Amino acid sequence: MFDNVLIPIDLNHPGSWKKSLPMAAGLAGSDGTLHLLGIVHETGSGMVSSFLPSDFENSALKKMKTQIDAFRDEHVPESVRVKTHVEIGHVPERILAAATKARADLIVMASHPPDDLRSMLVGSHAGKVVRHSPVPVLVVR
Repeated sequence: MFDNVLIPIDLNHPGSWKKSLPMAAGLAGSDGTLHLLGIVHETGSGMVSSFLPSDFENSALKKMKTQIDAFRDEHVPESVRVKTHVEIGHVPERILAAATKARADLIVMASHPPDDLRSMLVGSHAGKVVRHSPVPVLVVR
């Protein structure tokens, strides 16, 4: 079993956790800690962010924290030790940063089915995490 298992959750896409959450909880076991991570996507442009309210980031992080805590209460068995985390920014970078902060010894994440063109042009978040992670990454499909 693992001591600290990090699982990024996209609350808008159940495919990001339906299969990976039970697997991550099982790998954390009764002695490990499951770390749920919610990420607020970055706006991507200074021009876009200039149209947002000045407290957008804080509000978005608070909302994500509330939502990820509610997700925990609804979907994680009470027998599992769990901590919730929220980050804002580029998804792969935030996953890797959260893994370091949580001292994760495993990252479990879902990946969409392969799409050669999309992978060639952009690459998946899971692929980027796998390539740059200092700890093992279990990709669940």
